[in-house]
Amino acid sequence: MAQPAPRERLQSDAPTRERMLGVALEAFAELGYDGASTRAIAARAGVNQGMIPYYFGTKEALWREAVGRAFEEVRALMEEARAGGSPLDDRARAEQMIRQVVRFVARRPEFVRVMNDEGKREGPRMEWIVDHLVREVFEVVRDQLYRAGGLARLPADLDPLHLYYILIGAITMLFHQAPECQRLTGRDPSDEEVVEAHADALVALFVGEPPRSSPT
Repeated sequence: MAQPAPRERLQSDAPTRERMLGVALEAFAELGYDGASTRAIAARAGVNQGMIPYYFGTKEALWREAVGRAFEEVRALMEEARAGGSPLDDRARAEQMIRQVVRFVARRPEFVRVMNDEGKREGPRMEWIVDHLVREVFEVVRDQLYRAGGLARLPADLDPLHLYYILIGAITMLFHQAPECQRLTGRDPSDEEVVEAHADALVALFVGEPPRSSPT
């Protein structure tokens, strides 16, 4: 029987490959890069360990693709902000982006955990994250949201260094520290009501519009 052509093989393998990327990101978030062995990742994905070099080549390449794939959704938000073709004004665009990023982080807290884990230490993975992901977010926050006037509650002379880490920390900390939050308050940050209330609070804090709902 004839073997499938390479393109057909790639299409039929796509679900397996996507599952491996999702599982890999979760493993890297939970165990760290060094602790997440390719054997453990393959076992979690329900595939043979040899599938990792087959699809990705190396563990480092798997890590990069898993992190990069999760960032695709954030990148789409960045591109939308940069395009400036939306009929939304600067404040409305800033509000929309904050809400969308909050929802993304709530869905994918493992992405934030990987970013935070690698960002705290020197090394090639930290450098790759900054050069391929973080710098893009930093520039959009600085130029498209802040300098355009969308983040209206912030001082006009605030250093972008402080702006970036204040905003990103405010968006992500709740979801990064989800177990702590549940222990402290008995509330699950992934609940839709909590997610939307967090977005409301951040919009009120940074954009200047009142939240749509009151916290409970």
